[in-house]
Amino acid sequence: MLTVYITTGLLLLYGLLLCYYYSGWQQLPSFDATAEPDYTPSLRFTVIVPARNEGAIIGLCLTSLLQQDYPEALLEIIVVNDDSTDNTEEMVRLFGGNRVRLINLHYAPGEIVKAPKKRAIEKGIAAATGDWIVTTDADCMAASPEWISQLAAYQQSHQPLFIAAPVKILDYKSLLSKFQALDFLTMQGITGASVHKRLHNMCNGANLAYERKTFYEVNGFEGIDGIASGDDMLLMHKIAQKHPLQTGFLKSSEAIIDTRPAATWGEFFQQRIRWASKATHYKSPKLFGVLLLVYLTNLGILATGVLAFFHPGIAEWFFAFWICKFLLEFFFVKEVAAFFGQQHLLPYLLLLQPLHMLYIVVSGFFGQFKSYQWKGRKLK
Repeated sequence: MLTVYITTGLLLLYGLLLCYYYSGWQQLPSFDATAEPDYTPSLRFTVIVPARNEGAIIGLCLTSLLQQDYPEALLEIIVVNDDSTDNTEEMVRLFGGNRVRLINLHYAPGEIVKAPKKRAIEKGIAAATGDWIVTTDADCMAASPEWISQLAAYQQSHQPLFIAAPVKILDYKSLLSKFQALDFLTMQGITGASVHKRLHNMCNGANLAYERKTFYEVNGFEGIDGIASGDDMLLMHKIAQKHPLQTGFLKSSEAIIDTRPAATWGEFFQQRIRWASKATHYKSPKLFGVLLLVYLTNLGILATGVLAFFHPGIAEWFFAFWICKFLLEFFFVKEVAAFFGQQHLLPYLLLLQPLHMLYIVVSGFFGQFKSYQWKGRKLK
């Protein structure tokens, strides 16, 4: 019964945390550039797209970038081809024409690259002419032609040095894609709420913007360049340490970036292990505490389920915890799903709880000890 008592206590703390996130999301004001009477495009932006073996889909990304309504003279697009072995370079030239700059990175056979995406972004920033850097991924698309305009207007209105913006995983109707979309929109809600409340810093590299001068002011990725992942949150943490009141989350439906779900369960777990691998590198006690609470809560519920096989009387506790976790999350997830237009995913929230708990525990554990595959490379 000790496991039951501990898990009950963890769920209570988890519920309080979710209430805090719910209030943060509710308090976070929506933003619309058209409602800013003094907004005029003036900042020069450079969008950097690191790409490795994305020839099959990078055309969609580039098309969405070239359709942006931001003044062409103030918008630079750079694709950094990260030693691709497919036709990525050819597709960039085909879709990008003379409006997209292409930088090709090549590595010697056997050369060890600890943080290839960071290196690609660094090369792009070094070549950039924009005052502000925007990063997205080659498998992403801007959901609206107003994406850059929203970023520009938000920067002019709020004067941040680092902007985290929303990302949505598309639902391709499969159970796997629904699971990812539901999990990810929850994380996006937590991201927006935590940044607004200044509880801790979170973001996603598929939709970031930061001042180029500030990137160099904090010495870029120096100090985190030995970590394969973390080109987003670890950089945000560095900037927030120096400028704690100049980070923001852009809550605008016109600023959403769409991204594809992982195609297989194996690919999904590799992705999540990669994300979890940076957890111990966060220097924020608040963020580490939140991650630890979430991990232990899910671990406790799963442990109760395992114990139920040996002690049938505990089974009712497992189902009670399952339902309790669902109810604690439902109202928060409902609000965030409405923002992303993904309310149709809500019926799956209860059904997928056990799978969600399992993935949290497994990816969190292996993220600290196991190497993973990313874009054809084995990293740790």
